[in-house]
Amino acid sequence: MSIPTGTVEVPGAIRRLLGDGPLHPVWQNLVGGLTFHAPDRGLYAKWAPAGTEGDLADEAERLAWVARWTPVPHVVETGADDEGGWLVTRAIEGRSAVHPQWVAHPEVAVRAVGAGLRALHDALPVAGCPWTWSARDRLARVADRAAAAALGAPPPVDRLVVCHGDACVPNTLLSDDGTWLAHVDLGSLGVADRWADLAVATWSTVWNYGPGHEEALLDAYGIAPDPVRTAYYRTLWSLG
Repeated sequence: MSIPTGTVEVPGAIRRLLGDGPLHPVWQNLVGGLTFHAPDRGLYAKWAPAGTEGDLADEAERLAWVARWTPVPHVVETGADDEGGWLVTRAIEGRSAVHPQWVAHPEVAVRAVGAGLRALHDALPVAGCPWTWSARDRLARVADRAAAAALGAPPPVDRLVVCHGDACVPNTLLSDDGTWLAHVDLGSLGVADRWADLAVATWSTVWNYGPGHEEALLDAYGIAPDPVRTAYYRTLWSLG
């Protein structure tokens, strides 16, 4: 996943939805999914090619549910055609934790990400969540790869929460003062051990800022390192 460079072709559906004004590609994932910003309209649009993993209509349902308790983008429209699916949301006036402003100040960004993840986990009600992201369910989907990697049963649950499902640092938005503002990209949200998120969030600090920031994120979250759960959930993440 990365910020696109060079020319990016705008899917026809996205152009029809967002009009003739400027469109800036801001994110691209490994399966061809794209995110565009229409600054004149104050909108973002995610697009996923037909046949790829991920259901943007399903993500729209999660966003609508989560919005009752914590800041996330407001859904404007979702739909699909033969070429792919789309999800249009209203822009939130903040910057991703991997904006150059925050890459230059990772000591601020990682603490905001940790505090934001704790706020998300504390706000969302496990009992009312319709979705799961449990280790056992995820293992069932990657059974062959898990067997090949000799990944056994998950460790005992530390605390069940409604996990973000993709808690990499780019998915936290920060205010100009360096505090967390909102979360984006909640297509995998569901109930799981909080270490399923924490293992990936801390790992992503290395990818995005370099080594040396994992413990600061955990400190801002309010938890001590757990090497066993971290290693397990990172391996599970890497299997898909």
